[in-house]
Amino acid sequence: MGMILKLFGIAMPTFLVLDLIWLGVLARPFYQAQLGPMMKEDVNWVAAFAFYVIYVVGIVILAVWPAVEKGSFLHAVSLGALLGLVAYAAFDLTGLATLEGFPRTMALVDLVWGTVLTGSVSAITYQVWFLLK
Repeated sequence: MGMILKLFGIAMPTFLVLDLIWLGVLARPFYQAQLGPMMKEDVNWVAAFAFYVIYVVGIVILAVWPAVEKGSFLHAVSLGALLGLVAYAAFDLTGLATLEGFPRTMALVDLVWGTVLTGSVSAITYQVWFLLK
């Protein structure tokens, strides 16, 4: 359990920094243009925090920890990227399937972002783990 908590302690700030730069700075105008009036002005931070904790626990347990156990950086990247694709597909493809006017372009960009973000966080967490070890 100690190793999982330490890995979480590496992964959480990494995920937060990357995702907040993406959502808050780089892609904010894109998401605003794509979602228009569907986008809230104020973020529900309780829901956002719950997502971040649950998702980063998933990254650690499903991607980073198995990669550390195996001693494989490639395992961290590939499991992380797969997890990101699956998780972000759950949101984006469900949105496309069930919501009127859900933007296809945004869904595609978000799928790519989730894949890259989760693969990157897994890779960085793996590397930092072995640097600090």
